[in-house]
Amino acid sequence: MELTGTVSSGLGRAHVFMAQPHYQEQFRTVLGSKAWPGTLNMEIDKGMLSHYIALRQKAGIDTLDAPEDDREAAKALDVSSYERIRIRGFLRDGVSFGGASAFKGVIHHGEQTVECAVLIPDLTRHVDVVEIISAAFLRERFDLNDGDRITISL
Repeated sequence: MELTGTVSSGLGRAHVFMAQPHYQEQFRTVLGSKAWPGTLNMEIDKGMLSHYIALRQKAGIDTLDAPEDDREAAKALDVSSYERIRIRGFLRDGVSFGGASAFKGVIHHGEQTVECAVLIPDLTRHVDVVEIISAAFLRERFDLNDGDRITISL
């Protein structure tokens, strides 16, 4: 499966979560090393939304905010071969850090590729924004700006 879209800015808060040692230990099993303490956001192309919804459904995420036709199209997609890697949440100093699901992939921009994972937090406001983690600082590695087109192969 390929997911395509454009780079977009997030809220700038992912680093608070991504830097947590509990998460970093688990990201090592997904990526083979620590993850860059932040995510790259990709606003998914409308034609790819049903593919992302299928992954969200496999992750157990409610997709009722997504358009009904995309939810229906997602049901026809077979995502059984994509391994869902569970990222466990935790409690630290009375603050709850939620869990997530990760799906391994490779991000493409031009001729360059980098291993990555699509990270789907259990609690998210995003319906059409894919969060990507990698050992590399992807914006710098690919010299990405908001609006640049990227592809992820799972």
